[in-house]
Amino acid sequence: MKRIAERAVVIGGSVAGLLAARVLTEAVDEVMLVERDAWSDAPVHRRGVPQGRQPHLLLGRGREVLDRLCPGFSADVVAAGGHEWDFQGDGRYFSEAGLMAHRPSGMVGVAGSRPLLESVLRRRVSELPGVTPMAPASAEPLLRGDRVVGVRVRRSAGQEREVPADVVVDATGRGSHLPIWLEGQGYGRPPESSLQLGLSYTSWTFPRDPGDLDGAAVCIVAANPELPRGGSASAIEGDRWLVTASAYYGTSVPRDRPGFQAFLEDLVSPRIGALIRGREPLEPAPVVHRVPASTRRHYERLPRRPEGLLVLGDAYAGFNPIYGHGMTVAALEALALQADLAHGLDGLADRSARSTARAASAVWDMAAGADLRFPGVPGARPLRTTMLNAWVGRVVRAATRDAEVAEAFLRTVNLMARPESLLSPMIAGRVLRAQRGAPTSAPARRS
Repeated sequence: MKRIAERAVVIGGSVAGLLAARVLTEAVDEVMLVERDAWSDAPVHRRGVPQGRQPHLLLGRGREVLDRLCPGFSADVVAAGGHEWDFQGDGRYFSEAGLMAHRPSGMVGVAGSRPLLESVLRRRVSELPGVTPMAPASAEPLLRGDRVVGVRVRRSAGQEREVPADVVVDATGRGSHLPIWLEGQGYGRPPESSLQLGLSYTSWTFPRDPGDLDGAAVCIVAANPELPRGGSASAIEGDRWLVTASAYYGTSVPRDRPGFQAFLEDLVSPRIGALIRGREPLEPAPVVHRVPASTRRHYERLPRRPEGLLVLGDAYAGFNPIYGHGMTVAALEALALQADLAHGLDGLADRSARSTARAASAVWDMAAGADLRFPGVPGARPLRTTMLNAWVGRVVRAATRDAEVAEAFLRTVNLMARPESLLSPMIAGRVLRAQRGAPTSAPARRS
């Protein structure tokens, strides 16, 4: 790719910012990464990632993209103690319909703590020629006319300096102040879409034995409209389970050990509760994180925007974290940016606004549609969403009997296929046969 600029500044050194920096190195001489938290090669929890102690799974499509952008990323995570796992073969998924059929599928994801995943990516990106980390520090864009010309960087000691740049990327997450800055510069705030979830999730780590769950790496017990509570257990480094209990509508999960146990045993499957029964947690108290709403800022709808100013990651769309979309969507947005950079600097902001929206839109619609199954989540329910949710419910029930249907469903969950693929004649036929109780030809293992 030809060089289009001397310097780009990425504000925010989390996953979206790191991936933006990675693709910018192909077209820009220097990429400065400005991060509020201290820069560390170690897998440490950061104040700027309040959800960092909660579960993080890199979906199958996300793993593909990260291994493409950073060859060997998955192997590095495994070498550091993380896990590669087959989503269907090594996962156990329970819904109100029962246990989803499981068998090897080739859909491979990566599991580990957020600090581990991020530290591996941070090391890989910081080793690239031309990448300069600046941390701890904050920054805001500098404007001349309708073009960004750099950033004003503030260090923790109160020092300020201006850094010239042709491209500035906001990857500061859900708490981004860019809408306020744009309004102050006369551009107005981007329109927003949001769903009020009242989501609370609480996580605790427990010792993990190799034979747990017959060797499975992940167990998920899904919430449903009748019981809007769920749970998960994911294998992370250090022979640990990261066990999470979640609830909608502002309901709190008990933080005492007996109450946490009882909550998990009272889900549609008691499997996670059974997993940790009799085990002592590895910390004195669990960690709670609340997500009042999922929010999307439609920068693509602004009538005008500063040239050279881009927005990626949760700063554009913060999803319901229960579905695990965040890191994978950030990876898809990075791929879109890579393609946008190939067309040069002129018009980059407009192209990126449109391509980021395209990368996030289908996932947003899928997640929002799933959330609108819950009657306590306010929002319009278009006929298409209602009908698709009803069909997905039938698919999930069929997936307890037919591993082929289960694989098709998990491909949509992993963003490797669109939800409409569940309407294909082949899958529809299998769903209807399973509904009638007819035998299917796809073998499945159950445990």
